[in-house]
Amino acid sequence: MKYVGAHVSASGGVFNAPLNAKAIGAKAFALFTKNQRQWKAKPLDEETITLFKKNLELAQILPKHVLPHDSYLINLGHPEEEKRIKSLDAFIDELERCDQLGLDRLNYHPGSHLNKISTEACLERISNSMNEAIQKTKNVKLVIENTAGQGSNLGFKFEHLAYLIENSIDKERVGVCIDTCHMFTAGYDIRSREAYDQTWAEFDKIVGFEYLMGMHINDSKPDLGSHVDRHDSLGKGKIGLDAFRFIMNDERMDDIPLILETIDDSIWAEEIKLLYSFVE
Repeated sequence: MKYVGAHVSASGGVFNAPLNAKAIGAKAFALFTKNQRQWKAKPLDEETITLFKKNLELAQILPKHVLPHDSYLINLGHPEEEKRIKSLDAFIDELERCDQLGLDRLNYHPGSHLNKISTEACLERISNSMNEAIQKTKNVKLVIENTAGQGSNLGFKFEHLAYLIENSIDKERVGVCIDTCHMFTAGYDIRSREAYDQTWAEFDKIVGFEYLMGMHINDSKPDLGSHVDRHDSLGKGKIGLDAFRFIMNDERMDDIPLILETIDDSIWAEEIKLLYSFVE
């Protein structure tokens, strides 16, 4: 079964996110557990945690169908050690917040070399950061998101994701989230049946479906292989609707959060209905 939702607002408190998801007919959702543009946030209090869990039950959404996203400030591969440590501390705090809320995964962008170190050196730094985070936390899985490869961001090749998994000290605590827009603009085509099958076969060979723990469902404004990260509404971009029809009928994407990050939140409810209408 498919669990589709969107990255909803947690404005006014994280406990509002499940209700915002319910309002658009979502069976899954993503959220920021703190302000994503700030390094620090006040700790979650017991009242907030209890209310979040209560509203999650009210929305009839399971914790495993929630895909929290960390702050965009965090760069686990930062070439400057002091700034890598700052990012790591913030990342550990986000993992702990997820655990407090009873959530089992945290989605994040791997990191960027900022054109100061090599790709290999940056991947090693990201891997080291991940392993330190695993040692200092419990329960929550580190879900690496593929990127478009914009700027100096890593994670746009399946091989980058595979490296981070391979070098993890606890493979039970790592997974991946595949963003369809990022996948497409990184050069992986999914528009035709043949291209879709070929791309996912490559993913399975290099990364492995056992690590797929969530997806971001987005059309793309830029062309295939452009390495530009600009999402579009479903069917309005360069990917088109067929790829999303394939996903909704692919049992390998069952029982994980499928999250819209499309650009017009006013039509998320319609897009959720559209996706479910594809199920054959």
